[in-house]
Amino acid sequence: MMRFRPLLAGLMLAVIAGGASAHDHGSDRDRGRHDHDEARLAVQRGEIRPLAELLTMVRGKLPGEITGVEIERHHGQWLYEFIVVDKNGRLFEVYVDPQSGEIRKTKEK
Repeated sequence: MMRFRPLLAGLMLAVIAGGASAHDHGSDRDRGRHDHDEARLAVQRGEIRPLAELLTMVRGKLPGEITGVEIERHHGQWLYEFIVVDKNGRLFEVYVDPQSGEIRKTKEK
């Protein structure tokens, strides 16, 4: 069974990676705020599902416990990246479609 409660609170408030514009030369803190705002707006526009909803969708499909998550833009499309540790201590990056919850790729680190 994966434990989400301590992590979920942090994830919901985490700085979201990806989506900062190329002309943004502010501090890391400002870029993080901008990234977070872009992701929040994407949820409001229906481009991506909220993290809590996506976690419910993928909970049983992941190979272990989630230790981190980011949302990124690749070629103009959003993608959730879950960092997962399995019961043997192996680390995986699991890329998930932010609309369907479909696992797009799993890569061992």
